[in-house]
Amino acid sequence: MNKKATKFIVKFLKLESAGGILLMIATVLAIVFANSPLQKYYSLFLETPVELRIGALEIAKPLLLWINDGLMAVFFFLVGLELKRELVEGELSDRKSIILPGLGAIGGMVVPAAIYIAFNLNDSTALAGWAIPAATDIAFALGVLTLLGSKVPAVIKVFLTSLAIFDDIGAIIIIALFYTANISFVSLAVVAACIIVLFILSKTRNESKSLYLLTGAVMWTAMLKSGVHATLAGVILAMFIPLKSTKNDGYSMLKSMEHDLHNAVAYVILPVFAFANAGINLAGIGIDQLLHGVPVGIALGLFFGKQIGIFGIAWLAIKLKISSLPEGMSWLTLYGTAIICGIGFTMSLFIGSLAFGDSGTNIMFDERLGIIIGSLLSGIAGYFVLRYGLNSNS
Repeated sequence: MNKKATKFIVKFLKLESAGGILLMIATVLAIVFANSPLQKYYSLFLETPVELRIGALEIAKPLLLWINDGLMAVFFFLVGLELKRELVEGELSDRKSIILPGLGAIGGMVVPAAIYIAFNLNDSTALAGWAIPAATDIAFALGVLTLLGSKVPAVIKVFLTSLAIFDDIGAIIIIALFYTANISFVSLAVVAACIIVLFILSKTRNESKSLYLLTGAVMWTAMLKSGVHATLAGVILAMFIPLKSTKNDGYSMLKSMEHDLHNAVAYVILPVFAFANAGINLAGIGIDQLLHGVPVGIALGLFFGKQIGIFGIAWLAIKLKISSLPEGMSWLTLYGTAIICGIGFTMSLFIGSLAFGDSGTNIMFDERLGIIIGSLLSGIAGYFVLRYGLNSNS
């Protein structure tokens, strides 16, 4: 590789929007593979059997599920680390500043879910996907903000990031409560034992990464066998990682792990997840599939539900003086930010895989179509509304 190419790659990876751009590229590649002669190899790749066996313990899954259950556990671990840091010393540590994005996030989950349910009320299979439009993809959303350049004030990025964190908390709770299979109490007992070990490690201020990660690996395996989705092990592990060191030398185990994982998640794990899950075969889509309640409910939930829920609740909270409009934001830029939150891509695809991946039903819809349409419309509309709002303020 020549120096110019190396310099370009290094410069690209330093961009705040690099992760979002790679997600877009991975999505386009997945759709190309799924609608070309390469489709056969794409399917073979995702269906490749991968097996791990230690004595009587066996984990045998196709590669797609190793990506969704394994790699995404690392993503949720990073989300948990970021969440803990923000709660302890970041934007979420100031109660006054989190009221508006917190309320906005609630509205941004409830209204999209209600719209989806309204379109699928009489279909018990389709109802399983009610939470799909309730998620926001922070990587894509920040990517859109980056396209607007330096004119975007920091307050908008802080508001969007805070709202997305609350959104992630909501998604974690939804997955834990509503997307679980048959429960194995023996496996859950192992999970509980791992939590006790993590608690002891945290209380004794142990800073051995290997001990935490080994315990986390055992907990992930037990969670996988328990019926509760395995990715939640990543969040639980993150909550016990020490933020402050006993050595008082400025070292933070949590921040160190967060830094180490960021590039791997942004530039490898999420693009691989997108490539594995976004491959829609457009040849099989007719008007019945396009207008089915699932893709329609998701697309309208993301595009209309998010902006109505977030902006509506925020407007009401400000008018009732529960909170105030952040300094540096106008009503129009608040509305534009609410629209951008309709980009639900990564988390929506993940919840979609939980809702319909193991349904065992010959379903006539593809939820990914609604996710892509709703996210695309939200990204485009949000960009232009924010661009107009920022120009009118300057």
